[in-house]
Amino acid sequence: MTPGRATPGRDCPLCPRLVACRNELRQTFPLWHNAPVPSFGPEDARLLIVGLAPGLKGANRTGRPFTGDYAGDLLYATLAKFGWAKGRYVAGRDDGVWLPDTLTLTDVRITNAVRCLPPQNKPLPAEINTCRQFLLGELASLPKLRAVLVLGRVAHETMLGALGLRKSAYKFMHGALYDLPSGLILADSYHCSRYNTNTGTLTTEMFEQVFESLRGRLA
Repeated sequence: MTPGRATPGRDCPLCPRLVACRNELRQTFPLWHNAPVPSFGPEDARLLIVGLAPGLKGANRTGRPFTGDYAGDLLYATLAKFGWAKGRYVAGRDDGVWLPDTLTLTDVRITNAVRCLPPQNKPLPAEINTCRQFLLGELASLPKLRAVLVLGRVAHETMLGALGLRKSAYKFMHGALYDLPSGLILADSYHCSRYNTNTGTLTTEMFEQVFESLRGRLA
């Protein structure tokens, strides 16, 4: 595993399609973040959560992973329930500004496999591969990392590719916990999107069970 940079610059030029999307949105919504979204959480975290990419009106707007859309409502509520988050979560970055309790994470950090908003929420394989260097950089920057929770099949396969592992040896299954050769634990969950919860693919109970299992392994 070759470490890369942990964070792309605000005007990262590496993916032409994503750059064009970003520039268009900067014209339409000049007050939005409209840039690569940095990771959120402490660098001494033992757990890293990896989503797919920023949502249009979520992280692309607010500049913080899983902030501003339903996926964040479920994720941050679950983290709080299991002691990984404290303070009050809101759908913008106003925690601690307009509210008295700043949202903070404890022992967990959140990032995305692709840092920029992809059109239709679907990054191309080339864009995923290009952004891999930042995922590698993220992994290398966390000295106490013990477990990675991937949200969805694409994030799962992206993580395996970053670690140089075969997909056939670690199939994506909700609730799976894999002990990797590096010593890391790889945990799988369906993505906490509104689509998955509305269709019953993922329930709150199913999502919480993943965190319950991880808490037991990290105790």
